[in-house]
Amino acid sequence: MNHNVETIKRLYSEVRPMADYNRSLELLKKVKELNPNIITKSGFMVGLGETQDEVIELLHDMYKHGIQIVTIGQYLQPTKDHLDVKEYVHPDVFDKYREIGEEIGFLFVESGPLVRSSYHAEKVQNYITK
Repeated sequence: MNHNVETIKRLYSEVRPMADYNRSLELLKKVKELNPNIITKSGFMVGLGETQDEVIELLHDMYKHGIQIVTIGQYLQPTKDHLDVKEYVHPDVFDKYREIGEEIGFLFVESGPLVRSSYHAEKVQNYITK
């Protein structure tokens, strides 16, 4: 089950004006409670003005809500009508986020500038079916 949270709590209303941070997390938690055998996955973008501490807080929130697989990628502005990129995050920071996610206890963390929600989906599938 995949439902992307997209961003940190502070930026949620700006990035996802029709959504709610807690409701997104609760949805994934509820799915896991209803069927513990379902693998839960979520992803988010960085480069929208979040701090590293806020990203780490998001990772902890995701884990507490039963999310098992996380994807973290660079936000890229699709058109001039969309939100501006505030920062192009260095690949080393993506590596740090992956390491932190693994330390927190996620089953799998894919983190990098070009990572998208379905990034290397077959790799994730192979990992979880071992």
